[in-house]
Amino acid sequence: MMKKLLRNCALCLSFAMAFSLQVYSANSDVKAAVEKDYDSYLKDLFIHFHKTPELSLVETKTAARLAKELRLAGFDVTQGVGVAVEGNPSTGIVAIMKNGEGPLVMMRADMDGLPVEEKSGLEYASTATQISPITGKEVSVMHACGHDVHITSLVGTARYMAATKDQWSGTLMLIGQPAEERLKGAKQMMDANIWDTFGQPDYALAFHVGSSGPTGIVNVVGGAPYAGSDSLDIIIHGVGAHGASPHAGKDPIVLGSQIVMALQTLVSRELSPRQPGVVTVGSFHSGTKHNIISDRAVLQVTVRNTNLETRKILLDGVKRIAENMGRVAGMPEDKLPEVTIVSSTPPTVNDTALAMRLKSVWIDNMGESVVTSQEATGMGAEDFPYFTTTPLIKSVYWGIGGTNPKVWEAAQNGGEPIPSHHSSYFKVEPESVKVGVVSTVHALMELMPAK
Repeated sequence: MMKKLLRNCALCLSFAMAFSLQVYSANSDVKAAVEKDYDSYLKDLFIHFHKTPELSLVETKTAARLAKELRLAGFDVTQGVGVAVEGNPSTGIVAIMKNGEGPLVMMRADMDGLPVEEKSGLEYASTATQISPITGKEVSVMHACGHDVHITSLVGTARYMAATKDQWSGTLMLIGQPAEERLKGAKQMMDANIWDTFGQPDYALAFHVGSSGPTGIVNVVGGAPYAGSDSLDIIIHGVGAHGASPHAGKDPIVLGSQIVMALQTLVSRELSPRQPGVVTVGSFHSGTKHNIISDRAVLQVTVRNTNLETRKILLDGVKRIAENMGRVAGMPEDKLPEVTIVSSTPPTVNDTALAMRLKSVWIDNMGESVVTSQEATGMGAEDFPYFTTTPLIKSVYWGIGGTNPKVWEAAQNGGEPIPSHHSSYFKVEPESVKVGVVSTVHALMELMPAK
């Protein structure tokens, strides 16, 4: 999900040259404890998770192992948290550790893999297969987006916080979330009213590992590190006819083409030039034969934004353009194009003051040279904001680098490109787990100081 985390960063080359895989420059107690736990325990756990990925909504074994690890660390763990989706019971996990008075802080990690055959060449590459809950067919499964780093780091965080209860105060909530890759898992858990059951967090945290940055980097921004996303279907009605007699019908392919072109004006002419937005038509289906004018066409559209105001402008614009182009084509009111929102997720918006507060903490404890604030270059989406948007919870979602610094530096100098997320060649450095744990621990210690 992290897209080109540090692309075009003027400091990147100096970062890569300065790094070894042991990147922490301060607070040796945290550093030493995490490195020891990684060497003796977490590395093997990461390899286990990497070798045994599971698909969205059916992360049964992954959730069972994660729950077991959190219980062993001393947390009160509840499994199966969330409503059933597509006939699949939730694999969501909520783990609670109460440690005196103080804020309730939530840290989330996503668990699911992807239907991708791994070709990374790693000794511990996944050979797992699973029956897809979407197609019912057997597919290869791979952790091609770094969620194995996320859940291993969650376990490392749990173990560290449980061992240092004299250093913090409050209630720590750890969430193992299903189905992030399908943007369903966070909503699945929230639809079960989890804040009513476990308490509403005062702060919510999450991170994502990125292959396009060197291991050791911590990247945090104010504002929106991830976009909101809406998937739309536009059903276009027409009047079928012979291709040799187009005057006898209403061609939905021509009408659909006019809608596609008109949609391109939404971002360029209705948003401020400094306000990002995306409207992409990813699928256009109609017709069966060369000489038949169809009576129906379907467009599939993705709409991306970084705030709810922009979202409304774009969604209202799609509906207005589709319906009125139908009127231009002479379609009756009951046959105008229909716009349906198939799925959506809000933008991930960091609380800027909290993000800069944590950035200062990471600089103080991990070193100024490894902490940066690089804006995203794409409009990728996350479902984490289902936890934080309604009701509004102060939250920070940050990134960590995942590629061996030498490999990353070579790529910047014209060498082999680094495989992107969701690629069958994707891989991240296992020691990224340490950065995940250390950055999370420092954030939690800042937000939950000892009384």
